[in-house]
Amino acid sequence: MDHPLIDLINQKIREAEEAGEFDNLAGAGKPLPKEEDPANALINRLVKESGGVPEFVSLSRELAKLREELRETGDRTKRRDIMKDMSMMEARIEMARKAHR
Repeated sequence: MDHPLIDLINQKIREAEEAGEFDNLAGAGKPLPKEEDPANALINRLVKESGGVPEFVSLSRELAKLREELRETGDRTKRRDIMKDMSMMEARIEMARKAHR
């Protein structure tokens, strides 16, 4: 099944080709870089270019924020809640690391 906008997409590509927008692109005529995961190469590139990080990295950043919040908090009840959250976050980080491997 084609994308519902395939005709419009193809028209825009043709117009860009005719206008020379694809001429002299950086890397033209050079081989594509080797990919460790060719099946997901496009997805991996898009994630990397958009600043995406593996889940365990983003979770680690959240854990660092919780640690900072813990340092700044004197309330015992709130500290206990933060430490529970930190414990859960550490478990999630470990699971995400295993899944990433």
